[in-house]
Amino acid sequence: MKNYITQAPWSIVEEGFHRDFNEISESVMSLGNGRFGQRGNFEEKFTGKTLQGNYVAGVYYPDKTRVGWWKNGYPDYFAKVLNAANWIGIDIDVEYESLDLNQCDVREFRRELNMQEGYLERSFIATLKSGKELQVNAKRFCSIVDDEAGAIRYAFKPLNFDAKITITPYIDGSIRNRDANYDETFWDEVRKETGYGEAYIELRTRKTGFHVATGMCVEIEQDGVKIDYQSQPIKYEKYVANRMTLDCRQDQETVIYKYAVNLSSLNYDPDTIFKEARQSMQRVSRKGFDKMLFEQRQAWADKWKMNDIVIDGDVAAQQGIRFNIFQLNQTYTGEDERLNIGPKGFTGEKYGGSTYWDTEAYCLPFYLATADQKVARNLLIYRYKQLGKAIENGRKLGFRAGAALYPMVTMNGEECHNEWEITFEEIHRNGAIAYAIYDYIRYTGDEHYLVDYGLEVLIAISRFWSQRVNWSKEKSKYVMLGVTGPNEYENNVNNNWYTNYIAAWTLRYTIEAVAKVKSLNPDQYADLIDRIHFREEKEIEKATHIVENMYFPYDPERQVFLQQDGFLDKEIMPVSDIPKGQRPINQNWSWDRILRSCFIKQADVLQGLYFFEDEFDTETVRRNFDFYEPMTVHESSLSPCVHSIQASKLGLRDKAYEMYLRTARLDLDDYNNDTEDGCHITSMAGTWLAVVKGFGGLRIEKGEENHSQLVLNPYCPTHWQALAFKIRFQGALLQITTTQLDVVIENFSSHPVTLLLFGQSVTVNATSQEQVSISPAATV
Repeated sequence: MKNYITQAPWSIVEEGFHRDFNEISESVMSLGNGRFGQRGNFEEKFTGKTLQGNYVAGVYYPDKTRVGWWKNGYPDYFAKVLNAANWIGIDIDVEYESLDLNQCDVREFRRELNMQEGYLERSFIATLKSGKELQVNAKRFCSIVDDEAGAIRYAFKPLNFDAKITITPYIDGSIRNRDANYDETFWDEVRKETGYGEAYIELRTRKTGFHVATGMCVEIEQDGVKIDYQSQPIKYEKYVANRMTLDCRQDQETVIYKYAVNLSSLNYDPDTIFKEARQSMQRVSRKGFDKMLFEQRQAWADKWKMNDIVIDGDVAAQQGIRFNIFQLNQTYTGEDERLNIGPKGFTGEKYGGSTYWDTEAYCLPFYLATADQKVARNLLIYRYKQLGKAIENGRKLGFRAGAALYPMVTMNGEECHNEWEITFEEIHRNGAIAYAIYDYIRYTGDEHYLVDYGLEVLIAISRFWSQRVNWSKEKSKYVMLGVTGPNEYENNVNNNWYTNYIAAWTLRYTIEAVAKVKSLNPDQYADLIDRIHFREEKEIEKATHIVENMYFPYDPERQVFLQQDGFLDKEIMPVSDIPKGQRPINQNWSWDRILRSCFIKQADVLQGLYFFEDEFDTETVRRNFDFYEPMTVHESSLSPCVHSIQASKLGLRDKAYEMYLRTARLDLDDYNNDTEDGCHITSMAGTWLAVVKGFGGLRIEKGEENHSQLVLNPYCPTHWQALAFKIRFQGALLQITTTQLDVVIENFSSHPVTLLLFGQSVTVNATSQEQVSISPAATV
């Protein structure tokens, strides 16, 4: 763990310059607006440890896969989230001496990510080798109002000298991806242009042909007055800049305003994108920095009104949850159904691809409860539109008759993961897609989604499961061979309990969905089954037989579900027995040793019990939790939140808080020694889940006439004074505030809401609130 980040409720603050941790700081200080984003790199030159990162949503490159030998069905490429043009650069040279914090003495360094208002600010005093001292303050943001624009205010002041200072604002399109499999460059230059205080460059990706036009405009003030300046245009390959030399006096402040735009051919015609970039640049620069920052503050204030979580009495926990919510809102806005939530968002390039099963399993509930319904719906439609590719992926692996296998990693629906044991075997992701449809409909009541889109996806996924199982004569059961479950520290196993269970559940849910759609819209159902050649009687008969005869590994002595066949052949021991200094094991042990150990990367059996807890009694959950949690190393970012939620359900409040803090501060404290590669964006939704489903006890159950019923069983962790969160539920907006003594539910909507609170029906009238005392029984 790294503990150099200052704890503050609304900010991520680095006091003092920690050179060795700079890449970690760059990750956690990242900015984004759903369209593009960047790591917290310095504007000026820096020759120290850094990962330059600027990313444009939806733009990728099909890097060649790196494998020892080719296998039938292997993905054709490994998709890279591309490192795009660096638009923030401003080189500062003091009489031919570069400002470079790796070559200077630095004091009074402070870097702050202001999450409340959505900007990054940095200040320091640098002593150059010549002894000259320069004071700098830089503030920048990616606008969520003008979501193709960013702005920088870069101010410097000589403290002990007069000099000519050369300023070179630039756009650099020659940045490479660190994770390129074969060290390729991914961009070709199309055109570039420079003018007085302006520069533009258009790049095109190789193979995929995406165009991105990046522009900049520069204004300069001295003593608070805008000045004219002589500008020397500079053009290199994939590089444009303006160079200006200024007379600067001691204690005189010079301010550089740099505005930038990033436009992609996802939204513009390549033939006109360069012209559009110039027009966007003119519009943004006319606004000016102060107006853009004011609009940024207002827009973020509106976001926080809807999805802030307030923790009274624990600054570390408060900072953690707001950091996670902030990054989620920077990464995905739901405005564009072509986009999704990448595992690193705009904070790094590791893992490649834009879409993992994390979106459906972890992120969807966050957007269901905190954003307009269309946002979650767009996440599902994204998968619906890629159904054809999922069927094609299944066909490549030998499946037929419209069987769909959704990819583990994708940009456009094709599988593009680099590791065979995940690409071929981690097929449980198919179940997460089906579960997301169920989760969305259960939460919103939008059964028309099932009619219009959902059933077609469910049938295709169920066709895959029906073909993927086989009948075991020895067991007289259906089995699932050669899989990798959520616990990636077990590869190529037979009968992973979670995979078997979610497969059988998907088949069961699809049968129910068929009946529902036939009832809701017989004509549309008839059109669907004709179009996809659904043989209703035969396919449902096969699915029913699988559901009734699926094999689930079980240990009758311990009364727990076994993660897979042969799990008890391992030497069972707790994580506490791992020698000190050997964690994380994935950075210290051989893969062979990990695979032979009992240690679990992330929730596996417990993942299934989390999804389907209403199908198991509390004691079953408890036995499995007590068995598996001590063996879990939590080296996946997706793990702690599931354990926190279940610990809350079981009354293990200290464990729930421990796991919550781990997921909330995973990146801030660098628990797994990997934050420098980027933040774990998709698992950040798990932090929200740990609060709302864990401490808040939020569940959705079937009420009267099968309508969804909101259920709350909130509690406040022991050393917190209060916990408050907002949720949307079927057109209502509620705020739940809980202390050690009572719960207050406030309804901001124009209609009453009835819910179950501690098992009792409570109706909260429109625009009013209800206060309920917490009885000792409710706190158990």
